[in-house]
Amino acid sequence: MKNYNWAVRFQDIHTAAVKAYEAGRCTPGTMFTADQVAALAEIGCTPQELFDFVEDYCNGGEPPFATVLLITSLRREYFLTVQHGKPSGRVIDMDALPPKSEAVDGIAWLPRLIQKARAKLRGEMPPDLMYGCGGDRPFCRKMNVDLADFLRVVWRAGDNDREIIDYVKRQAGML
Repeated sequence: MKNYNWAVRFQDIHTAAVKAYEAGRCTPGTMFTADQVAALAEIGCTPQELFDFVEDYCNGGEPPFATVLLITSLRREYFLTVQHGKPSGRVIDMDALPPKSEAVDGIAWLPRLIQKARAKLRGEMPPDLMYGCGGDRPFCRKMNVDLADFLRVVWRAGDNDREIIDYVKRQAGML
């Protein structure tokens, strides 16, 4: 994918994926061409990740493409600058994630979302897990947190969970 127009190419792939889904090609393996899979790999995006966004959009109207682009842009930047265009080769274990009900400072879901965001940045999401899923989006709405902004904060904070927690609390008017 050419660097100068990667976002346009990504939008074309997303649009084609929505059309494919609506035509009944509803798996990552049937939705994308080999060229599209290669283009996604160049920006650190897997077919499964884009499929998840497309499936949720087709079935529920969200997330909008603008959100998908912002999230993918952050992942791409991390992939190219921190990982130097090389996948980590790891996939996180879903059983190691905090349960959905686990809370920090009285905020359920946040410990899990932090770990998911870190895995998203590193490209280590398992096929059955989505950053920005139907659980993440309501949490973010409630806390007044944009999914892409949250990803950026997680990247900046590194291992400093307190910085992330305080950011969410500020956005939610809790600080």
